Amino acid sequence: MHIGDPKNTEDNIYVLGIESTSHTFGIGIVEYNSRKKSLKIIANEYDRYVPAKGGIHPREAALHHTRVAPQVLKKALEKAGTKITDINAIAVSLGPGLGPCLRVGASLARFLASYYKIRLVPVNHAVAHIEIGKYLFNFKDPLIIYVSGGNTLIAIQKKKKYRVLGETLDIPLGNLFDTFTREIGLSPPYVVNGKHQIDICAEWGKEFIPLPYTIKGSDLSFSGLLTAALIQAKKHINNKVELGNICLSLRETAFNMLVEVAERSLVLTRKKEVLLVGGVASNKYLREKLVIMTKMHEAKYAGTPPEYAGDNGAMIALTGFLGYVHGVYIEPEKAFIRQRWRLDEVELPWLPNQ
Repeated sequence: MHIGDPKNTEDNIYVLGIESTSHTFGIGIVEYNSRKKSLKIIANEYDRYVPAKGGIHPREAALHHTRVAPQVLKKALEKAGTKITDINAIAVSLGPGLGPCLRVGASLARFLASYYKIRLVPVNHAVAHIEIGKYLFNFKDPLIIYVSGGNTLIAIQKKKKYRVLGETLDIPLGNLFDTFTREIGLSPPYVVNGKHQIDICAEWGKEFIPLPYTIKGSDLSFSGLLTAALIQAKKHINNKVELGNICLSLRETAFNMLVEVAERSLVLTRKKEVLLVGGVASNKYLREKLVIMTKMHEAKYAGTPPEYAGDNGAMIALTGFLGYVHGVYIEPEKAFIRQRWRLDEVELPWLPNQ
């Protein structure tokens, strides 16, 4: 990896980002106008793998990504009004994620970078979720709440890294909801207009049922909550109201746990900005809780909108741009995937050294 000072003299810089960590294959393109000093997203195309039954099957998802990659790439270039030869850098998410899926994006990035002699910028998927949130709301130093199917953590930026203050000790919150809804026989856990399948189920209920609430300092544990909720649900699988009560209680318990650890971190760090990122950022019930909590502490709250909350190529392109202008790149043959690439392992030259 090479790290140096920006040496760009182009009037316009184009960075193409490739996302393939899980169920989504996405291509995003950003444009930077050096005269106006403006950065904007000019394309964000994607195609999502949806399993016929059960959770994500990594091999099937990888085959899906391989099939749709040419069309998604073509659509993104057309949307941006650019050609591949206009691109200054290729950014690719090399982890964390599912191995077979990551390899599709990495292989495409290596090919494009090698064939067209374009710089290749490695991107950490979790960092990209944070950077697009900061970009959209012009946040400088937020308390970060990152919640998705694969991650649940609280972080801050310090000394050129994102430092994790608390995280799940077992399963992520998004995985908790997906697993529960699948196990009780509800339809695949889609998110529509900020509503997960568990939110739809929760509308059937009227009563809160106590369930395990497990917090250890600033860390959370959701496995006991999942087990207890499934035991209760299987007793009432044919009773719509009782099932709704369990969905409501599961959601409220999980969100309350997250808000508690976020509030503890906010008080500790005294941040004035709170940023919610990741796929679960589109959930309106979680957003409502965080709005109330941040107002109590006179902090500013923002959550990534649905268009950019889930996995997408735009966030990879945006983070790739930051890497490109700071001289961060790798040779294509060294673009290895890292399935367990932690957020706090990445040094980021664009972050303050304090």
